[in-house]
Amino acid sequence: MNRIIKFKESIFEKIDRLFIRIDKGHLRRTSSLKLIPAFQMRRGGKVSYAEWAYVIGIFHTLIDQNSSPKCQILDVGCGTGLLGIAAYNRVMSGGSYTGINVNEKDVEFCRSNFKNGEYDFIHLDTYNATYANNQQKQPIPWNLSNQSYDVITALSVWTHFNENDARYYLNEASRVLKGEGRAIISFFILDKYYDTFLKNKSAIPQHNALSFDWTFNADAYDSCNWKTTKWALSPEDAIAINEDGLNSLLQESGLEIDGNYPGTWKNYPGLYFQDILILKRKNA
Repeated sequence: MNRIIKFKESIFEKIDRLFIRIDKGHLRRTSSLKLIPAFQMRRGGKVSYAEWAYVIGIFHTLIDQNSSPKCQILDVGCGTGLLGIAAYNRVMSGGSYTGINVNEKDVEFCRSNFKNGEYDFIHLDTYNATYANNQQKQPIPWNLSNQSYDVITALSVWTHFNENDARYYLNEASRVLKGEGRAIISFFILDKYYDTFLKNKSAIPQHNALSFDWTFNADAYDSCNWKTTKWALSPEDAIAINEDGLNSLLQESGLEIDGNYPGTWKNYPGLYFQDILILKRKNA
């Protein structure tokens, strides 16, 4: 069975490489998509070319709506550059982009894929049970100046943070965010829409996204507000936060919600799969 799977993936990689080369020749109005990498380097919970393009479109819009030309963008957990592509128009309009990531190989790939000098990538040598389990365990501060970024993005990052890391790094995000800046961060939030999802789950049609069990009914380590799933090999594979936890997280960081887009993961007709919060400084 493994041989068959590997053979199919090998064939797919070859087809994908040919498709991308031809498809990029037909780009007319979205030149940023030329930066979508080949199959082997599309990671972060989504590998389909179509899904990468779809997510890039969503976050391109969110970044543009919450920033202005010549803005400085920080992408936390940049992976292999999905949101770096979404930020392309802002970067080409005189802005800049910094991506930080715990996986050094992903950082090296981004440096080779994004040739423009306004893109910068930083390896963060710290531990995450899912993505970097061989690095130093204590969280470390970002080597970035206070209030230096207009926009902070983080796609599927706080969904892999235990409580301590979630608090530490949201405080870091608040520290480097400019006074009028915005942070665009995705979560799994256990709110009223999640309660409705649980009540109606048995009646939900079993299509690809929701056939996976997104029930967060186990404590993530010793936290009562950060939850994980039964299928997670380590809690950081998938972590949700309830409203009490979210409120305390925001209170501690000095941030507040400026926009809320509930996710489709809880069978809500949302903008994106995960919940997206637009955060700003309190009283900004």
